[in-house]
Order: sequence, then structure tokens, then C-alpha cells
Amino acid sequence: MTRTPPFGTLIFFAIAFALSLYFTFAAVQGDFGLFRRAEIVAESQDLRNQLAQVRAEVAEMENLTKRMSDDYLDLDLLDERARSVLGMVRTDEIVIR
Repeated sequence: MTRTPPFGTLIFFAIAFALSLYFTFAAVQGDFGLFRRAEIVAESQDLRNQLAQVRAEVAEMENLTKRMSDDYLDLDLLDERARSVLGMVRTDEIVIR
């Protein structure tokens, strides 16, 4: 005589298997899963790169501002900006377009 396993045992293992599948899926693709973590790491690296770029732009603008201040006037920069903004040229220069 062979005994078949009780129906309750089969249900227990089916529920345990379903729960383990659910938690495995949630650990990999859930809101706090591995894939989301990889996305967050990549996004944070992009933001760090943008921050470095913005800091470089700010440093460049601070340098230009200092060079145009009352305490320190860079005549070459002043000449360059006046030519750029006003479209001025000297009489001894040739303009090629």
C-alpha cells in the first residue's frame, strides 16, 4: 500500500514556493530591488558629472567677473567683449565673413 501525501502538505509547499517566487521577484525588480539600485547609481553618477560641469562654469564666470571688476581690469578681455557685443573693429583690421 502506498500512501499519498496529505493535501495540506501540498498546499503548504505550493504557498511557500509562490511566496519565494514573489520575494525573489521583488528583490530583483521591485522598488528597492537590484535593477532599481543600478538605475539610482547611474543617475547619481550623471548628477555628479553635471555638478562638476556646473562648478567649472561657475569658476570660469567668477574668473571673468574678477577680471572685469574695478580692482582688476583686464584690458584684453575688455577689448574682446567690446568687439563681441558692439561689433567694433579697428581701422587697420580686415573682417572676413
